[in-house]
Amino acid sequence: MDLDTGAVIATHATDSVPQGPLPLLLDLPVQVVLNGAGALAPLHEALRRAGRHPREVVLTLRGTCTDNDRELFKVGLDGLRTLGYLLAFSAAGGVPLDLVAHSSPYLLTLEPDLLARMPRDHRSTAVARAVSTLARGLGAHVLASSVETEAELAAARECGVRLAYGPLLAPGPDGRVHVPLPKVEETAEAFMLGPRVQELLMPAVTLPAQAVAEDVVAAFGHEPSITSVILVDEYQRPKGSLDRSRFLLSFAARYGHALHGKKPAHRLADPPRTVPRTTPAVAAMQAAGRDSARVYDDLVVTDELNRCLGIVRVSDLMRHVAKT
Repeated sequence: MDLDTGAVIATHATDSVPQGPLPLLLDLPVQVVLNGAGALAPLHEALRRAGRHPREVVLTLRGTCTDNDRELFKVGLDGLRTLGYLLAFSAAGGVPLDLVAHSSPYLLTLEPDLLARMPRDHRSTAVARAVSTLARGLGAHVLASSVETEAELAAARECGVRLAYGPLLAPGPDGRVHVPLPKVEETAEAFMLGPRVQELLMPAVTLPAQAVAEDVVAAFGHEPSITSVILVDEYQRPKGSLDRSRFLLSFAARYGHALHGKKPAHRLADPPRTVPRTTPAVAAMQAAGRDSARVYDDLVVTDELNRCLGIVRVSDLMRHVAKT
């Protein structure tokens, strides 16, 4: 569950691989990875029979990796990532942090025993905050697992956790999932922050991350109002941002087309400036102003899975903040 919106974004599978459109969260013992590619064959086959692709699966690695197994484990993790699997690790610490960082994890999980202690133990809360800080540094999400009480859920929220699953979030008698969402206080301070960027969202023009520069030229030529093209990977996660003025100026230069036309567009791209869809307009303007050279570049709005939802133009932010 996405705790901010109440949306179901994945299925936690245990004994079987369910069919359906939602991504899967599966537990995988560290020892299976250490046993080599052959030990993973049943997993690949089960996914194939269910019509699933590895890119739809988040594997939570559970267990301990000793110093003697480090290199073998790294090879196994690299193999899983090459196949397209997203990786997750428990915050319980069975895998050394440097190996966790090496694997570019998608998730870090807070375990049930830690969650159970958090409402009454400030030390457990400190651990959860440290995990959230680490996750932000690695570009990963934090998942609260097996949440049983509203007190646990509230404690997780206070530590910046957005994703959770567990008995508290199980479907009710009507078959629907009801998430206890926090009450939003309509304070003067919140009002002054302006609307959230999702209210100002505009469709983004996207191209695959592998697109060549000529594809971007064609996109800009299709419609004069297009101010940016966003390069995305196969999961629709933003990987590069091409500002119209700077990009076309590169082509207007002498021999510009010859130098760039058939080359990958990402050579001319800037890192995307992303903001979550719940970001207030004032905070988004502050993010836009951190780089004076790109202060008017479009901001890329992302969802809870870091997928591109669209763009927000800085001029729109300024106009709405001025109204506020």
